[in-house]
Amino acid sequence: MDDLVAGSAPTAHHAFLLQSLAWKRSHVLEAIEGLDDEALNRAHVASGWTPLDLVRHLTVDVERYWFQAVMLAEPDAVAFASGDSSGWQVGVPEAYDDVVAAYRDEITRSDRVLASLAPEAKPRWVEGAVGRADLTSVIVHVLVDTATHAGQLDIVREGIDGRQYLVVHP
Repeated sequence: MDDLVAGSAPTAHHAFLLQSLAWKRSHVLEAIEGLDDEALNRAHVASGWTPLDLVRHLTVDVERYWFQAVMLAEPDAVAFASGDSSGWQVGVPEAYDDVVAAYRDEITRSDRVLASLAPEAKPRWVEGAVGRADLTSVIVHVLVDTATHAGQLDIVREGIDGRQYLVVHP
């Protein structure tokens, strides 16, 4: 595998993307921290997803899909992504600890992938890559997706208890 670069230093651009991704991942977790089970498992938007549904989606359909399935073509991840299942199981009550632990575990696996591939590494599961040409384009996609969902969680959180992630004063 000529795209494996374990131990090599990332470029400044690549390092910035990885730092930004880590920040948005922590932002997601901070947005739901301290909410009770009722708030975590209740839909706060018309489409019906709950805060825990969104974190599960990020775990399975974002982290696992893009890094395990698309970049590594890991058989179990590709099989899951190719099937009828998804991370969206809207309205299925779950325990905060289980959902957060799964997200953290998937982030750890993703970070191992990110550390082992060169920025220009090509997706190994081309059918799932949906136009993403290399690891850098996948990172940008995951970063944007994660940031978007973090913002959605911010709005939900503000509606629940008024807590704001970033407060801008005029």
